[in-house]
Amino acid sequence: MRKAEIKIYDKTAGWLKEDENGYHFNYDSSYLNATSPDPISLTLPLQEKPFTSKILFPFFDGLIPEGWLLDIAQNNWKLNPRDRMGLLLACCKDCIGAVSVHPLNNEEL
Repeated sequence: MRKAEIKIYDKTAGWLKEDENGYHFNYDSSYLNATSPDPISLTLPLQEKPFTSKILFPFFDGLIPEGWLLDIAQNNWKLNPRDRMGLLLACCKDCIGAVSVHPLNNEEL
């Protein structure tokens, strides 16, 4: 299982997990209870119930670089272009925009 902390404006918004059943995103309860929390995407509105998908959520897939930048990431880090979660974890800690993805190691799971 791989897991990432999802931040918006440097605040922990939620958690993205990949396991044998697919992908799961859930908002952090303290984030949901904060004053005026923003959803990370219109396709992932604020809710307590986890989102589940067999494929990586399109919002997160859209954060992965494309073109020559993706080629550099694949070649330098020896990443499989079909491993979308691996690409997300390796390339999206410092994205353009408010949302960032921070990989967690197994001890933090």
